[in-house]
Amino acid sequence: MISLIRQLGRYTIEFILETGRMSLFILTVSALALRPPYRIQNLLKQIHFIGIRSLFVIVLTAIFAGMVLALQGYYTLTRFGAEGMLGPAVALSIIRELGPVLSGLMVTGRAGSALAAELGIMRIREQVDALEVMGISSLQYLVVPRVLAGLLSLPILTAIFDVIGILGGYLIAVQLLEMSSGIYFSGIESAVVMRDISTGMIKAFSFGLIVTWICTFKGYHAKRGAEGVSQATTSAVVLSSVLILVCDYF
Repeated sequence: MISLIRQLGRYTIEFILETGRMSLFILTVSALALRPPYRIQNLLKQIHFIGIRSLFVIVLTAIFAGMVLALQGYYTLTRFGAEGMLGPAVALSIIRELGPVLSGLMVTGRAGSALAAELGIMRIREQVDALEVMGISSLQYLVVPRVLAGLLSLPILTAIFDVIGILGGYLIAVQLLEMSSGIYFSGIESAVVMRDISTGMIKAFSFGLIVTWICTFKGYHAKRGAEGVSQATTSAVVLSSVLILVCDYF
């Protein structure tokens, strides 16, 4: 019993220390983001990596998510004679929940893991230490552009996800199930308000911060050796995915 209490206390202390280190990390990054020099070229490079190179998987996920929603929603709504509500059901589900959440998870799997692995490899190869020796802030040079790129890219990817997902629902509802396109889009127009869109964008912005924050932190503090990099990458992806779902609830 005593050993169990000791182990529980050890895990609790480690959790508190890790939370403190992560909080100090993001606060330091936020302060450095406001200080010159502003490395625009590094920022654009990371926007290309996180945003543009994630576009294909976002579009692919969005169109099938919209198609599945429309297909399942149609057969559910027909039981109540409410087929006309299919458009609002698809649009609100995607804009409020699925758009930001699935975009965040896809970016975590495709770009977040790469960010953690890249910084972890730079850490074990002592490239991070070399930057500090040359008088360059490694956090400002390596982490700040990645965090800012995530904050800028994920809301745009989410907006693209929303549009493609609604079009995917249109393909099933109108082209396959022969529902009136006027009913589909008029229902969306009357049901979706700016509050729904702004809520989805706030979620996307928050998820962009979570993904880049957790993945850069884990990679930046990776332990020595290939095993340390793999552990940091796995931990970054798992923790980011869990925090996205938890943050989405709140």
